[in-house]
Amino acid sequence: MRLYNTLTRLVEELDTPNNTIRIYLCGLTVYDNSHIGHARTIILFDVLRRYLLFRGYKVIFIQNFTDVDDKIINRAKAERLTAHEVAAKYIGSYFKDFDCLNVLRADRYPLATENVKEMIDLIEGLIKKGHAYLSPKGVYFRIKTFSDYGKLSKRSIEELESGSRVEVDPSKEDPLDFALWKFYSDTPVWDSPWGYGRPGWHIECSAMALKYFGSTFEIHGGGYDLVFPHHENEIAQSEAFSEMQFAKLWLHTGMVTINSEKMSKSLGNIVTIQEALCNWGMNTIRIYSMSVQYSKPLDYTDKLLTESRQRWRQIETCACELRFASEKELGNPEAIKKLSDESMKAFHSAMDDNMNTTLALTAFMKFVAEINRYAAAEKLTQEMSKAALEVFKNFMDVFGLKVFEATDTEKEEIEELIATRNQLRAEKKFQSSDDIRKKLIDQYSVELIDHKYRTIWKKVETPK
Repeated sequence: MRLYNTLTRLVEELDTPNNTIRIYLCGLTVYDNSHIGHARTIILFDVLRRYLLFRGYKVIFIQNFTDVDDKIINRAKAERLTAHEVAAKYIGSYFKDFDCLNVLRADRYPLATENVKEMIDLIEGLIKKGHAYLSPKGVYFRIKTFSDYGKLSKRSIEELESGSRVEVDPSKEDPLDFALWKFYSDTPVWDSPWGYGRPGWHIECSAMALKYFGSTFEIHGGGYDLVFPHHENEIAQSEAFSEMQFAKLWLHTGMVTINSEKMSKSLGNIVTIQEALCNWGMNTIRIYSMSVQYSKPLDYTDKLLTESRQRWRQIETCACELRFASEKELGNPEAIKKLSDESMKAFHSAMDDNMNTTLALTAFMKFVAEINRYAAAEKLTQEMSKAALEVFKNFMDVFGLKVFEATDTEKEEIEELIATRNQLRAEKKFQSSDDIRKKLIDQYSVELIDHKYRTIWKKVETPK
């Protein structure tokens, strides 16, 4: 598999020693509900992880939570809670959101507050090596001691100095030096060899990634907005400490915009995950998130979401047709085998070439359209269905899509209503049969597909 490495600006072959891939994804600062921009990044990394697992790799996936931060502390004061209570509240909200989006749980979710000792140890090591120094306001990293500073963002120190908007701080040796530890008196604070305070943002991820993976691991990721300064500073402090490459490949996802504008609280255009789920549903959001290749920006528009929902409706129909394939018709299993082989070949080609989910989805939709065409022509048999189901399931598993199922009790009730409707249609009581169709969609979220000699049904995803 080849992926775009922000560090080298090249699409590179993924280095997989011992068939193991370690992925560290920068997680959320938990002071508010997650939004659709978070959803896209985490869904795309979920698809990457699922695909690597599908290809037989062992994947170790870590995603942190930043649970100490000025934003969390300010929210705690506003809500008259402790910082811990605010973080716990929004971590709970995170899991609710991403479970609803069918995102696989990470192997670990380390918290910044649980790894302060590791941060202090890392800072002490940097001080001993001359890469960090004590000031009246805290401990800072000396960027000029790290000659490769700027290699991720491709900005030289001279360029950064000329364009710097950093607030003048006479306690720092250089305006570009960044905080590893800040002194504070208000809670939460931790004791350190230098005094009470809190860790800087960048040191958190370095300490946690080095703790669980060491150097050098395979993939470090996040949204494109983290390239500078967060990931740039992570590289500097981690490699200055370990004297080894920190991560081999840096993978960044494009930002989500709202009608071509950046999402921001000041513009009032934040769309939370719960709002998106209520309007569109899980499968539509996942298809939307994959509709453009991961590194490119994606606009959140009704047009794109409606197109994604239409795709999902076709997939639901395909799942239904495969489930209820006819026992009687004479089919063409060889044609289905050829379709399946060609579809998986196109899928692998797209995913292996820089995780091109746009083309991978196109391969799936061509497969779906062909199955639906066979079904509409009354030429989809059970034998053909069996041949296609494995490929269909592979697509669904990697993309993280899920058909909603009726309970056993609901199935009995649905089948009884369909039998009644068929009888009414035979008696030409079409108004009454239409009433049953409406009841099925309103009460059970079930749509009917009428074939020549039978009626089949599918439970559709209905946002709530």
